[in-house]
Amino acid sequence: MSTGTREELLQHLTGSLMQEYSLRVILFHQTVAEKLGLNVTDHKCLGLLANTGPITAGRLSELTGLSTGAITTVIDRLEKAGFARRERDPKDRRRVIVRPLMEKAEQKIGPIFESLQQSMNQLCSRYQDEELELLIDFLQQSMRVMEEESDRLKNTR
Repeated sequence: MSTGTREELLQHLTGSLMQEYSLRVILFHQTVAEKLGLNVTDHKCLGLLANTGPITAGRLSELTGLSTGAITTVIDRLEKAGFARRERDPKDRRRVIVRPLMEKAEQKIGPIFESLQQSMNQLCSRYQDEELELLIDFLQQSMRVMEEESDRLKNTR
């Protein structure tokens, strides 16, 4: 761990280190997507579907910020790859429900993330409970900040 003034530590953390971390996460997910025969947007939309369960195409568009046309293309690719299926909403036949096909997704994606989970567990074993609580808080607050900043960017011209 580097030492320095608070200003230097903050600059290192919120500047170069977080940028590098973000880049590494994006590149990892790009590699996962390629392994699955998808692009990174499709892969992350599949991740959203895994978290939400079946949702409307419109809701998927809202959650991602992608246009409805772009979401249609994402769903097309997820269906072609066997990771999702379109269904008509029984309450409103005009709406399309996107259902993740988790069996295939878990079969293909599971081993990739199992290895990552093992590596992260090994890394986390180096930290005391209080340090893990601090890391959890930092990540949760960072996600909140990122969401707020994304919303701010969407609402400015």
